[in-house]
Amino acid sequence: MFHLLTAFGRRLLRSIVFVILLTLINSLIPHSATWAASSGLGVDNGHLSSCPASDNCVVSQNGDFKHAIDPIPYHIDRNAARKTLLKALTVVPRTEIIEQTDNYIHALSKSRIFKFIDDVEFYFPPNEPVIHVRSSARVGESDLGVNRRRLEQIRLALRDLNI
Repeated sequence: MFHLLTAFGRRLLRSIVFVILLTLINSLIPHSATWAASSGLGVDNGHLSSCPASDNCVVSQNGDFKHAIDPIPYHIDRNAARKTLLKALTVVPRTEIIEQTDNYIHALSKSRIFKFIDDVEFYFPPNEPVIHVRSSARVGESDLGVNRRRLEQIRLALRDLNI
């Protein structure tokens, strides 16, 4: 019995040390809009940035097979669609809007446990009734589909709100 408790205690201690190390590493990652501005985010010539080669990004403009996602269509006034999207983003867990213009919204979404940051972007092109989207993790090679699922959940919420 004592051996089992000792083994359990060692495993628990290793897990705690692992979580502390990941938290410390995460604290070294820049988490501000300054990082986003220097990373090539935003709209350039009517397009959101393309995704890196890693599997932790999706984009609705010029995405290859593994990174492509459909834009979000709307059938109401563009400004009303933008306001509805902004309201919907207020209920997305751990998400904060950090920049918005008449045709662009940039939000940050943090993961629940390790607080990894994903950049989430929305672009309203002037002559198309769609919202182009991009969601990308700042670090790592894979996000296990989190960015795609987040955008699909936002798409469903907007569809339920009849945009």
